[in-house]
Amino acid sequence: MKSLKNSVLAVLAALLLAACGSAPSQPDGGMEYARWFSLEGSKVLVRTPGGAVDTLQGPFRALVCMSSSYVGFLHAIGADSTIVGVSGLGFLGERPPLAVEVGYDAALDYEAIVKARPDLFLTYNVGAVEPPYLAKLRELGIRTVVLSEHLESHPLSRAEYVKLFGALTGRAAVADSVFCAVRDRYLASVQPKATQKVLINIPYADQWFIPGADNYMTRLIRDAGGELLGAVPGKQESSIISMETAYQYAQEADVWLHPGWCTSKKQLRSIHPLFGDFPVLDKSVWNNTLQRTPGGGNRYWEEGPVRPDLILEDLVAIFSGTAVKCNYYLPVE
Repeated sequence: MKSLKNSVLAVLAALLLAACGSAPSQPDGGMEYARWFSLEGSKVLVRTPGGAVDTLQGPFRALVCMSSSYVGFLHAIGADSTIVGVSGLGFLGERPPLAVEVGYDAALDYEAIVKARPDLFLTYNVGAVEPPYLAKLRELGIRTVVLSEHLESHPLSRAEYVKLFGALTGRAAVADSVFCAVRDRYLASVQPKATQKVLINIPYADQWFIPGADNYMTRLIRDAGGELLGAVPGKQESSIISMETAYQYAQEADVWLHPGWCTSKKQLRSIHPLFGDFPVLDKSVWNNTLQRTPGGGNRYWEEGPVRPDLILEDLVAIFSGTAVKCNYYLPVE
């Protein structure tokens, strides 16, 4: 499971690589939004960008989770007891009672995984080539499946993965109820038009990334009544902008979201001398750091995929200037 820093980098990499595969043109199998999996009765059909389809027949009683979002989905349906292993156990907001640490990607603790006796090893892939550790796990007789939840572009398509986890654990009815409640709450909060211009992120390794117009985060901002400056139409993956372009956007922006690790304006000004001349710095700056965990993780990445309604609620309040206490966001002051 990814730490806060690794979670951000993994999501970023996923955005950059999102165009590597073409998603199915229409959801099917009873899915309202999700495109990379479907259901056929109690069977789960998982699709990959390469075109492969993996059919899973639950219920599974012992799962290893390589992403914090998987833990969030399972927690939402009361299936924490099925989690026998996680990557980055110490970063979680609430540790599953039976879970052990299994290591990270290429540095997995195979002995711990085998000892946990999982029915299924759930992971993700942000590259074009399958991670080599999957072949090793199969050699050890462990069933693996690669999920593409991070490639979904609509907040509700990611939230609908709660149905996948419901089917895997025999909790389909509970999962359906959770999704319906989240969907209805989300749709009720969607704003009819954009009223705020939004700057997002800060440079990472001297590169400033802006999600495309078809990106998950861009959709959240748009549904909350914001216009993400620099979002390229027709693209899901991120684009890189120059500091000069960011400076221009900062003149237009009403709100600045997700300024990296910064929790104060003083920290922001210390990153780059131009930041002190960003007018938006004196307007509204918010970071998704309210739910940081004692171990250095962030519930935003753990719970956010299954509760986009709460993220949307925060953004609507921020954009309208009525935010007092949010679910995941804190003002940067």
